[in-house]
Amino acid sequence: MKKKHIQDFTMEDNWRMFRIMSEFVEGFDEMAKVVPAVSIFGSAREKPGEKYYKIAEEIAGKLVKKGFSVITGGGGGLMEAGNKGAFEAGGKSIGLNIELPHEQKPNPYVTKSMQFRYFFARKVMFVKYATAFIIMPGGFGTMDELFESITLIQTKKINEFPVILVGTEYWKGLLEWLKKEMVGRGYIDASDMDMFISADTAEEAVSHVIKYCRVNKIGHKYKDKEQKILR
Repeated sequence: MKKKHIQDFTMEDNWRMFRIMSEFVEGFDEMAKVVPAVSIFGSAREKPGEKYYKIAEEIAGKLVKKGFSVITGGGGGLMEAGNKGAFEAGGKSIGLNIELPHEQKPNPYVTKSMQFRYFFARKVMFVKYATAFIIMPGGFGTMDELFESITLIQTKKINEFPVILVGTEYWKGLLEWLKKEMVGRGYIDASDMDMFISADTAEEAVSHVIKYCRVNKIGHKYKDKEQKILR
């Protein structure tokens, strides 16, 4: 019985590989159509009309007007705000939804929705096709995406690109802790803190993206700009 259980588990893993492969294949095929793009992250709990909802919506609208698609996690809160801003500006509004025990439905402002079972496949799509990351205030999921991107940049698995923290008051404590504890103890270099860019307004956030694009010649004539992270 025990041997049969092990065999069943192994067979399940074998079939799981096909599901994983399909998520990558479909993701690569669809996401290649949306560059240049910017990924926006943030809390699913922010309500319409609240401060950061308005800012995320404004950022997305301005990005679309500059020729970018907007990528979010496809859920509510600040993800919805990003998609709404892109949708109402007439741009491509992509939602990379994740299957959760409590079903997360795509918000109504997504023009292209993709469903993922595996977080790691979804993360690749966020990074590979993004020119920049806009990190709004959020919880564990937002922190996960933030430090994933910073780690990939630090270890040179991807090219350095803007990681913009919106809301200086919200991020102040974290940045101070990183400097005091991680830099102070020598766990990271002081120069690693330069990877974080701070902004308070939509204008500031978008200006950092545009500045990076001008320096690196990214725009409508540079559609092949995607992160080379699969080595």
